Amino acid sequence: MIPSGTTSQVRMPASEPLSAFNVWRVREDFPILKTQVYGKPLVYLDNAATSQKPQGVLDALNRFYAQECANVHRGLHWLSELATQDYEDARVKVQRFLGAAEAREIIFVRGATEAINLVAHSYGRKYVQAGDEILITAMEHHSNIVPWQILCQEQGARLRVAPINDAGELILEEFQKLLNSRTRLVAVGHVSNALGTVNPVRQIIQMAHNHNIPVLVDGAQAVPHLKVNVQELDCDFYAFSGHKFYGPTGVGVLYGKVRWLEEMPPYQGGGDMISAVTFEKTTYNSLPYKFEAGTPHIAGGIGLGAAVDYVSEVGLNQIAAYEHELLAYAARQVSRIPGLRIIGTAREKAGVISFVLEGLHPHDIGTILDREGIAVRAGHHCAMPVMERFGVPATTRASFACYNTQEEVDALVAGIQKVQEVLA
Repeated sequence: MIPSGTTSQVRMPASEPLSAFNVWRVREDFPILKTQVYGKPLVYLDNAATSQKPQGVLDALNRFYAQECANVHRGLHWLSELATQDYEDARVKVQRFLGAAEAREIIFVRGATEAINLVAHSYGRKYVQAGDEILITAMEHHSNIVPWQILCQEQGARLRVAPINDAGELILEEFQKLLNSRTRLVAVGHVSNALGTVNPVRQIIQMAHNHNIPVLVDGAQAVPHLKVNVQELDCDFYAFSGHKFYGPTGVGVLYGKVRWLEEMPPYQGGGDMISAVTFEKTTYNSLPYKFEAGTPHIAGGIGLGAAVDYVSEVGLNQIAAYEHELLAYAARQVSRIPGLRIIGTAREKAGVISFVLEGLHPHDIGTILDREGIAVRAGHHCAMPVMERFGVPATTRASFACYNTQEEVDALVAGIQKVQEVLA
């Protein structure tokens, strides 16, 4: 479901029916969807782990390596200038897509994980001291837990965890109680990768800002599905990964408000993050390059820009509305399967259904579904505390993207029924 009353809300205009979204036309843009797996059509339902890539992104990657491969920023020759222009154009595309005020607020990183680690190391070293607290939630991905644990261990600070209810929703009253004068940062996932829960991040940010506490939002599972405007959210940091957003692996984005990025020390040293170096002193480069040491993933940045172009062309409003209907259909269909329990039943969800089948291990489920050509994820989904909260060792997770169909949901249901027959 798409949350109401937040900047993440995406609703189709009344004059534009859902049927205007042509999923079969969209599927034509993704070559891999024509793949046969064990002689059966690929049903790819592992999009929360990584999404497939449209032809435009593949073409952008190939064009860079075939026609303009050169290092950026430091070269005076034609190829370098061309690569630099395309790379920096991609930064502007991301800036506009996220609604950031300036391109220098967009830091290219390897993914959401590195973005969070960057903030933990850079912001944390400067602003977190012994006795301070970092506040997260009980539904976080390991990437939004471990960096803060490391920081707290190093600085003598304390990690606090806001609880969730049985539906997988953040208990806002308990979150509010944990905010205090010792809280130095709130780090929260926009959408849970294990549960699909859409957090009320605008409200969370406002609650934290009432205490003058900055907020980092892990948007890895949100940006492909929900409209995000960082200025409207008023978050201090926002992180996402390109590979979940129809873009290349190994590239992602950290958005940060200039006021924080200017004050934070560099995360890594060398290459593009310097302005001048002597053995006595180094002068750091200006934003965003202060946080982009070494040769960047140039092709990845350009490919991410192509992914922004693609999503913008298809229309994020259309994508969100279509996925909303697909998720509702999938939830209805799988709920009818005897012995199946959905883990994560929040009122506001994005395209994730995690489930357990009575008496069956998720790994066995995933293996048999694979033989039917159905790709799902089985395990703890890098969210072991979530599994512990719901008293399960693992779940099977089906996660959706703009190219998935009702027919693929029906194939999933048939596959689960076959699993029950085989393992009964």
